[in-house]
Amino acid sequence: MGLTFATEPVSVRTPATSANLGPGFDALGLALTLYDDLSARVTGSGCTVTVTGEGAGELPGDETHLVVRAMLATFDEFGERPPGLAVECVNRIPQARGLGSSSAAIVGGVQLARGLVAGGLSRIDDEAALRIAGRLEGHPDNVAPCLLGGFTIAWTEGPGARAVRLAPAANVNPTVFIPAERGYTSSARAALPPTVPHADASFNAGRAALLTHALTSDPSLLWAATEDRLHQGYRAEGMPGTASLVASLRSVGVAAVVSGAGPTVLALTQVPADFHPGTEWRAESLGVDGAGALVKGSMVELA
Repeated sequence: MGLTFATEPVSVRTPATSANLGPGFDALGLALTLYDDLSARVTGSGCTVTVTGEGAGELPGDETHLVVRAMLATFDEFGERPPGLAVECVNRIPQARGLGSSSAAIVGGVQLARGLVAGGLSRIDDEAALRIAGRLEGHPDNVAPCLLGGFTIAWTEGPGARAVRLAPAANVNPTVFIPAERGYTSSARAALPPTVPHADASFNAGRAALLTHALTSDPSLLWAATEDRLHQGYRAEGMPGTASLVASLRSVGVAAVVSGAGPTVLALTQVPADFHPGTEWRAESLGVDGAGALVKGSMVELA
């Protein structure tokens, strides 16, 4: 028996995310209150994507768009694709800045597909949705907080990605510093060495454990907890402006890190009012998103 597809549109709001958070390389992530709004409906044939905001005029308008690719991968998990799709994306998450724009697209696509299928949220539960998203992204550190919200610890085992969600302390106050220039994960990863000294690995293990405590229970420890020796130093030469801003913020006691692969900088504690990052940076004070990517639509609400 075939699937029953929704006759009305479904929608999802996907949060921006910041991964690594200093020492938690490829494992820790935080959902932020900056969002893309996506909607989709089943059509008789073909595939169209309309993009406004970030990426408009650059991103594809057909089935090669990342949101659609994630939708089709999810429909394949159900065992059937709809005859056609019309997708609308209102993007606010900057592209290629280290704020999880690709993860937001992937998670959004997975959620839209689940919402367009009768009983889709139970037939593919959140754990399975995370595995699909992690497989498409290649690592789960951004897709986990995007899907689940809050502060997440993600890892891969057996069938794929897994994650736990923790609630950050109420006085964690993220600020992001976003440059005009873009950065790309592939270039940032290429800067990393194949091995690191045992002492550095040990250092980061301790700081990552401390960061979990600091983010959830004692933000006064965030400055020490966000120290890193695994990736930020190796990437500094390719992102000198980012490295300089992180150092400047940390020199005045702000728990600042590279957001994901950069070039955005994330501050997790209050930035002094008289701190001026320079004209090349746009600062945004954000909250921590606690809900994740929730899908809405008539079939979802009736389920």
